[in-house]
Amino acid sequence: MTLTEFPGPGLSEEQWGLIRALAVSLSPEQMLWVSGYFAGHDDGARRRTALAGAASGPPASASSDVRTLTILYASETGNSETLAKDVAAQAKAMGIVVQLADMADYKTRRLKDEQDLLLISSTHGEGDPPQGAADFFEFIEGRKAPRLEHLRFSVLALGDSTYERYCEAGRRLDRRLEDLGARRLHPRTDCDVDYEEPAAAWIAAVLPLCAPDTLQGAGRATAAASAEFELSPRLGAPVAVVSHDKRNPFQAAILDNFVLTGRGSSKETRHVELSLAGSGLNYAPGDALGLQARNDPAVVEALLDALKLTASATLPGKAGPRSLGEALEADYEVTVATPRFLQQWADVTDAGELKGLLAEDRLDARNEFLRGHQVIDIVRAFPAPGVAPAALTAGLRPLQPRLYSIASSPLAVDDEAHLTVSTVHFTLHGTPRFGVASGQLAHRLGAEDTLPVYVQTNPHFRLPEPERPIILIGAGTGVAPYRAFLQHREAEGATGRSWLLFGERNFRTDFLYQTEWQAWLRDKTLTRMDVAFSRDAAQKYYVQHRLVEHAAEVHAWIEDGASVYVCGDAARLAPDVHDALASVFVSQAGLTREEAEDRLRAMARDHRYQRDVY
Repeated sequence: MTLTEFPGPGLSEEQWGLIRALAVSLSPEQMLWVSGYFAGHDDGARRRTALAGAASGPPASASSDVRTLTILYASETGNSETLAKDVAAQAKAMGIVVQLADMADYKTRRLKDEQDLLLISSTHGEGDPPQGAADFFEFIEGRKAPRLEHLRFSVLALGDSTYERYCEAGRRLDRRLEDLGARRLHPRTDCDVDYEEPAAAWIAAVLPLCAPDTLQGAGRATAAASAEFELSPRLGAPVAVVSHDKRNPFQAAILDNFVLTGRGSSKETRHVELSLAGSGLNYAPGDALGLQARNDPAVVEALLDALKLTASATLPGKAGPRSLGEALEADYEVTVATPRFLQQWADVTDAGELKGLLAEDRLDARNEFLRGHQVIDIVRAFPAPGVAPAALTAGLRPLQPRLYSIASSPLAVDDEAHLTVSTVHFTLHGTPRFGVASGQLAHRLGAEDTLPVYVQTNPHFRLPEPERPIILIGAGTGVAPYRAFLQHREAEGATGRSWLLFGERNFRTDFLYQTEWQAWLRDKTLTRMDVAFSRDAAQKYYVQHRLVEHAAEVHAWIEDGASVYVCGDAARLAPDVHDALASVFVSQAGLTREEAEDRLRAMARDHRYQRDVY
């Protein structure tokens, strides 16, 4: 008798029919995961029965096995959040009592009562935590943090090896929890942008350690099965559901793609309109669109020529062999050089100059070299003709999606998404260079082409209630989400006042969406607008100067309940605007600088000071 003919003990015909239908729809990996899932449920049920019996009889020690697990995440682009949801889903399937929270919303007073704690954090910029997690980091690294000798923890740190302070936010959490007396469940795991495999291994290792004793065996089986499964927020769904995300983007048709900036501008900014019709994708103002761009074929050809390799050369891979040319166009970052590539190419070529740059005391020289050399420049300067394709790709990072703030509201454009994209272009070693995604949009894609896209939600950059006033501060393409905000407010008939402070280089060529702002000013959707064009006068003038100039009005709006938004460059705009806002409280409310900083932190906690910076 075959398995499909055997009805199983105690199963009804209906139950058996469901099981048979499910079995034929599952892959081997999904079958393994489901077996672990039901094993965990079985052990959990047996354990709950045992505990219930113990409650009516003599005291039992089994209750001491019941520990709670809290999973905290700090996410800037959504990867940490996705992983945290994966871990929570698997933990629940194993019968573990689990709570999931964003560090931005977590009540730090709960920390002293936690038992098992898993922390997943990305790193923003040069070693900083994601913006929403700033208060959590301030608390845990401050004097008010409690002793945590009773706590067990493990950290998954996400980062980008392009930056010297790689995974620093996760490392800070790991160090601090140890300082507070907590014990590690499992050593910290650091992940580069290709985080899937090390993250899956961390999950498989750490979750069984959080499971009660009676669940350990099933927990290990479930975690092992999950480690072989593609990480996804829908990890536990046994039947495939058509849904578009980072791993399954939607091919969006390009409806329009034109230059916004005027003739003679010192930069190029484009307006791109994409159709999401039939995708099932939904977004809200403040969200971003992820673009799965491809490398310029000319750049790939130049790299292959320099290495004396052919595009048809075979490159092995998990999904089977593929051509080197296709892999370099679609799968790997082949422009910006990273410390990872520098290390690999030093090993391949045995070049003394490259090895010297890798020394710990050569940080400044290494950074300067990487700023001045892309992958093609290093390959040309330190040739390795005929190098094995796998030796080349071992030093290259996976090609990552590019995120752009959506410049439209679905209430205004239905099933479209609009983007505002600055074309990255410069000259290096006498050769023009372009950004991967912006270069593709500028030179290789037009109307009727398609582009793989997905929605990246941004819950920390959201409009307030329609009646609340808003102050919108941005420069350059940082104005994109504000176009979405005003489209949305116009469509919903919002009554709250709105004030836009916009900065760019030149009034004549760089006043992005000028006619739209003017129309919104006329119909009162936009209450007020102040601009700062930095190149139109002998002395440069920026949006932060406008804030200080109009400090009394800015303060009055904030006192009237206005929410403040900042979007744009993280290195210059964000800190300069932050300083200007602090100076407003100093000059208008008589606060000290420290008190002004406290006020801004309080506004951030209340979601009245939100930043989307990059």
